[in-house]
Amino acid sequence: MYRFFFFLYLTVIALAWVLALPFLWTISKLKPKYKESVPARFWLKNNKPFLPDGIWIHVCSFGEAKSITPLIKKIPSDLLRLSSATKTGFDEINKLSKQSRYLPFEPLLLAWIKPQKMLIVMEAELWYLLFVIAHKKGAKTLLVNARMSERSYSKYLRFKWLYSRIFEQIDAVYAQTNEDAQRLIALGASNVEVMGNIKFASIVKSTKKLPKPEGILVCAASTHDKEEALILDAFRSLKSKRPDAKLCVAPRHPERFDKIERIMESFAKIQSWSYHRWSQRADFQSDLVLFDTLGGLVNVYAISDIVVLGGAFEPIGGHNAAEAAQFGCKIISGKNYFNQKEIFAGIEGINIVDNNELKEALSYPNLLPNSSLVSKANIKTILKQIKDVLQN
Repeated sequence: MYRFFFFLYLTVIALAWVLALPFLWTISKLKPKYKESVPARFWLKNNKPFLPDGIWIHVCSFGEAKSITPLIKKIPSDLLRLSSATKTGFDEINKLSKQSRYLPFEPLLLAWIKPQKMLIVMEAELWYLLFVIAHKKGAKTLLVNARMSERSYSKYLRFKWLYSRIFEQIDAVYAQTNEDAQRLIALGASNVEVMGNIKFASIVKSTKKLPKPEGILVCAASTHDKEEALILDAFRSLKSKRPDAKLCVAPRHPERFDKIERIMESFAKIQSWSYHRWSQRADFQSDLVLFDTLGGLVNVYAISDIVVLGGAFEPIGGHNAAEAAQFGCKIISGKNYFNQKEIFAGIEGINIVDNNELKEALSYPNLLPNSSLVSKANIKTILKQIKDVLQN
């Protein structure tokens, strides 16, 4: 039965890959963000296999790549293998190891994967062939920081027949919360342990002390489409009361920098405000500053009075608030933070508002409470597993 399912799945996914190749080739040519990742993932361009016998950690996003720091510290650099499925994730892991790769699409893994000592997959990257092939080639397999939101659970249940087979290939699962653990067990997971969210164990610290401008500094962090306009309008209300206020906007995706520059420049011109890009002048002396760089946002948090956290004023799911909360910033978020419930539950003082309430909330900063961290993560068991594998 196992062999039948394996070859059936491989056949279906390989057929899907072949049919998708013309579309993939087109987007790799038309969209700059896919110029490198699509050829690497879907036809292995400049994407050689890892050296064998290492500790392989797979992440998806930039945030996940940041969160694996406490694991990486326990792995000798010559044994570290890192992969990602996104460009922002890859750009981050590429700073950590020369053995960093884009994860190939599933049919290509059959020949691409070399035997490794351990495979650690972060959060919700449940790829059947990734776990099956790595496991069959001798890797101990862990799913770390595993989560299953209430919103996603009903959709996953429809494919329990698939996920139960994936979990058969996973040696241990480390869930973020008891609720995540129960949902994962219902999908077929075994050897499940609740560890908390690893992002509380690996909060990025400030690396550089930036000069704080006079007046209130507001940081609009990890913003998405439509959110910048909403925040700029709300900031205008604050600035009418506090003329010395400054706003730093840090869009989530770098490909949007130029578009947001046009929006901010136009807004500044209408209001007779000053504006500049951080890449042109690294200070906060203008009324509006576009933070057009990846990394370093934590240094802005360290001197911010208020952080308006993006990704939740539109149905995106929210972003990690822990980096800002470590500095006690006043944090404002929208209500669409469904992907960050566990992180938000571990922080006191986050102000959750409707979009039409943002202007009033931002206009009266003295009424906003300061945030603070109240949760931690226990990753001792995972670190022991890594140590045991390295010693064998």
